[in-house]
Amino acid sequence: MEVKTSLLDNMIGVGDMVLLEPLSEDSFIANLRNRFDHNEIYTYIGSVVISMNPYRSLPIFTPEKVEEYRNRNFYELSPHIYALADEAYRSLRDQDKDQCILITGESGAGKTEASKLVMSYVAAVCGKGQEVNKVKEQLLQSNPVLEAFGNAKTVRNDNSSRFGKYMDIEFDFKGDPLGGVISNYLLEKSRVVKQPRGERNFHIFYQLLSGASDDTLKKLKLDRDFSKYNYLSLDSAAVNGLDDAANFRTVRNAMQIVGFMEDEVQSVLELVAAVLKLGNIEFKPESRCNGNDESRIKDKNDLKEMCELLGTEQTVLERAFSYRTVEAKQEKVCTTLNVAQAYYARDALAKNLYSRLFSWLVTRINESIKAAPKSRHKVMGVLDIYGFEIFEENSFEQFIINYCNEKLQQIFIELTLREEQEEYIREGIEWTNIEYFNNAIICDLIENHQNGILAMLDEECLRPGTVTDETFLDKLNTICAEHLHFESRLSKSSKFLTDHSLPHNCFRIQHYAGKVLYRAEGFVDKNNDLLYRDLSQAMYKANHSLMKQLFPEGNPAKVNLKRPPTAGFQFRHSVGTLMRNLQTKNPNYIRCIKPNDKKASHIFTDSLVCHQVRYLGLMENVRVRRAGYAFRQAYEPCLERYKMLCKRTWPHWRGPAREGVEVLMADLTVPTEEFSYGRSKVFIRNPRTLFSLEERRRQCLQDLATLIQKIYRGWKCRSHFLLLKKSQIVVAAWFRRYAQQNKYKRIKSATTVVQSYTRGWQARKLLRELKYQKRCEEAVTTISAYWHGTQARMELRRLKQEARNIHAVTVIWAYWQGTKARRELRRLKEEARRKHAVAVIWAYWKGLKVRREYRKFFRANAGKKIYNFTIQRIMQKYFLGLKSTMPSMSPIDKSWPVKPYLFLDGVHSDLRRIFHLWRCKKYRSEFTEEKKAVFEEKLEASEIFKDKKALYASSVSQPFIGDYLEISKNPKYQKLNSAMDEKVLLADVVNKINRANGKGTARIFLLTKNSVVLADQKTGQVKASVPLPDLTSVSVSTQSDGFFALKLKEGSASAIKGDFLLSSEHLIEIITKLHRTGATAADSEQLNIDISDEFLVQFKHDKVCVKFIQGGPKNGNSVSCKRKNNRLLEVSVPSTV
Repeated sequence: MEVKTSLLDNMIGVGDMVLLEPLSEDSFIANLRNRFDHNEIYTYIGSVVISMNPYRSLPIFTPEKVEEYRNRNFYELSPHIYALADEAYRSLRDQDKDQCILITGESGAGKTEASKLVMSYVAAVCGKGQEVNKVKEQLLQSNPVLEAFGNAKTVRNDNSSRFGKYMDIEFDFKGDPLGGVISNYLLEKSRVVKQPRGERNFHIFYQLLSGASDDTLKKLKLDRDFSKYNYLSLDSAAVNGLDDAANFRTVRNAMQIVGFMEDEVQSVLELVAAVLKLGNIEFKPESRCNGNDESRIKDKNDLKEMCELLGTEQTVLERAFSYRTVEAKQEKVCTTLNVAQAYYARDALAKNLYSRLFSWLVTRINESIKAAPKSRHKVMGVLDIYGFEIFEENSFEQFIINYCNEKLQQIFIELTLREEQEEYIREGIEWTNIEYFNNAIICDLIENHQNGILAMLDEECLRPGTVTDETFLDKLNTICAEHLHFESRLSKSSKFLTDHSLPHNCFRIQHYAGKVLYRAEGFVDKNNDLLYRDLSQAMYKANHSLMKQLFPEGNPAKVNLKRPPTAGFQFRHSVGTLMRNLQTKNPNYIRCIKPNDKKASHIFTDSLVCHQVRYLGLMENVRVRRAGYAFRQAYEPCLERYKMLCKRTWPHWRGPAREGVEVLMADLTVPTEEFSYGRSKVFIRNPRTLFSLEERRRQCLQDLATLIQKIYRGWKCRSHFLLLKKSQIVVAAWFRRYAQQNKYKRIKSATTVVQSYTRGWQARKLLRELKYQKRCEEAVTTISAYWHGTQARMELRRLKQEARNIHAVTVIWAYWQGTKARRELRRLKEEARRKHAVAVIWAYWKGLKVRREYRKFFRANAGKKIYNFTIQRIMQKYFLGLKSTMPSMSPIDKSWPVKPYLFLDGVHSDLRRIFHLWRCKKYRSEFTEEKKAVFEEKLEASEIFKDKKALYASSVSQPFIGDYLEISKNPKYQKLNSAMDEKVLLADVVNKINRANGKGTARIFLLTKNSVVLADQKTGQVKASVPLPDLTSVSVSTQSDGFFALKLKEGSASAIKGDFLLSSEHLIEIITKLHRTGATAADSEQLNIDISDEFLVQFKHDKVCVKFIQGGPKNGNSVSCKRKNNRLLEVSVPSTV
């Protein structure tokens, strides 16, 4: 059963100010403070939501909260911005009513965050789907882009919107978003050239300088130092809790999601850089012959860089800063600009360039998020615009902002009264006129087309002659002197002549939120907002892709001599269009209030909150809501909530809900003048009546709770007794079964014993019979065995005797044959000895005869010649044999023929050495330059790693390929290859080790002659580029892993994020090529290779120790890296790797 809840349940203070009793400004503030102290930052005034800025994160914006408020009645739960967003979205989806959500409040009250919460809630509860999700993401991501270019840090708010934004979100008939349209109002472009003390320029300038890469800044000709730019204030450049670098990455990502092309993003950044460069241009006076001073640019370097960014000629822009051309009909007059006018022209160009760029951004976002023009769309508008502003010094900007708030207050009161009147008529309740302050007289004072302040300001700007702020103030004093809401010291009214709080150069307007003092100085210039035609034409001539769109009036072919509309006229027109747009939609209001000026949580400043309550007109709003009936509720939930107060309606009412409420009110004796019955709701006039009903309900709920407790306790005791009774029966049954089981077991045991004795006696009797029968059978068998044994022994003796006789004959015959063989052997030996003696004697005789015959031919030195001849024949035979047994031409073939003679030992070794040297020379002569470089790298790898790292042995047989990714041929890396200005010496995929968990992320490793580049493997985007001079050393372990650390030079630009810890399968080749490339670079020192099982790696601000250990069998055959603590990474290397 669904539990019915209400706004009145567990209420802290009063959730709806309409029910506040008694109603006064003090009680109003006290109620806000009470709820704020209990973290209740939202309060209702009827259907209006008051939002207090908590200045901290609260757990009330979670996805669970979104589901809690989804499709719930507005008053069903405690006040929340989600309730208003859900009510607006359901009215748009189910009732086909266009909605608008108006968010107002002063700077720092949380308007921007409130608009984000509304949009995020609508995105969460609407439909799903790929196309729908894309539209939602684009709508949400448009906020970071506009905040970067339109928000700034002020003394009241670190992220203050300096423009008004109205977004129309378009939905289809199902309630799914189709697109949107954004309108911007009055960007505070004066902030571009000057910021008050303690405030910053727009966020994008600081984000660009902090978050852009070095290459991007180099292309934009910028430096990271804020102090080098005149347009950037230095006293508050750094803001606590604001990460400009991270925000710049967020903006770039948001622009990509919204649909900006890369060249468009680059063009936008170039214009931002041009504005910064423009602020550095300074002028000096130069006297002319006619005595007038002419402005000249002091240092033209910034002007040159700005012209390069914009693609315009330097001389054209330099002339535009020195001369001004005025055209009147057919005449052209060229006048020189003095230094003050040149500075005015420079600042006017900077303001116009930035404001037009911002308008172009809004238009470009609208092109991306606009819905297709098919059929009529449902529209929800979200208005985030400046609140009422009252400063110590108020100028033209505050005047325009307060005029807009006057119009919003006017439409707010009108729509609120109209909504109340329509509900009363719809419910059939008599409507009574409500007295309230109508601020139409103030709006008429400002916007009247004849005597309004804006009309007089335009007239003063357009009239010929000398026009100053003093002449404008004189005209106001003349025409508006009698107006009740206009005050001035110089007016005809004498009552202000002695008012010293009103200076002579100021005027005061009594707005609905209070009196505001405006300084007339600057009104005319800010309303004119003139940009010299020479500067417009110079910008139009630029080759930059956006310039012709931003400065169309600079086209020489379309020269318009008409004066452009003033800033006041444009804003009045925009506000009129906005008001007409809002009047066609059903309004929903969010009033934002900031509790203190310190931007701190848990601080509630009564005076500040009271001031905001007054100028937001919240008390007036409560009085309008309470003028008729303070509370109204549908019959069904009213009866459901209070039915326990009447016996006739409790616990169930069977009839119509209205009749039940009538019976209930009659039984409670509520005075008839305190309530009234509508068609679908009951209306209660006074909050005291409602609180009386709530008090009775609370008392009744206590009585009902007591009754429920009594019945529950009785049921609990009866249930306990029945459980005990049931348990006793079960226990008795189990005990009886247990006793019968034991009795059965005893009888069964006795029966078993008797049966065992009987079976034993029968078995023993049978055993005696079987033993007797067996002894008889064994006796017969024994007698038979003895008989058969006697017969076998007699036969054995006979056979043995016969065998002995046969063996004796065989032995005698063998002896006889042996005797004969020995005799024949002795005869043959004697005959052989005789023949050998004859041969020996004959040989000696033949030798003697030869010696005697040839003795006369021999001299005394014949032995030496024979020796030499013999040696020559031996050497000839040795060399011929060596020729046929020569080893192969491979330098690694270590085989060599065996030496045949000991005296050739030295020659044999020398020939082997000479042959090897000659073979190596022949092998080297066949080398190409590339092959020679490869062997030189292998030789250098041997010098670095041999006997020092276990992985070296397995790398010897592997060739050094270098470009493993074929980056020049692979189309996947075409973009990355084109980004490299130098030849790639090595391209491989490595793993970048994360210090947080020890896991690796795939990166492309590129080595050129001057740098090392790491890029994303999927997208090819360059993640890091390290010049080789910034690389001091490389650390590796002695084991068979592929880990290596690139250590960077401290203080270098590359060392901002710290060293790199990488892992690769080609570690030997990478380190060798790094060592060779670093040695050949002219501007780098010798790269140090540190081989150790424990080394330090610098990660940002911390040093982490990387330790290598031998892993056990449980780790498998893979190398694993684990984080042990914040200062230790442990790499486990298996012994089998």
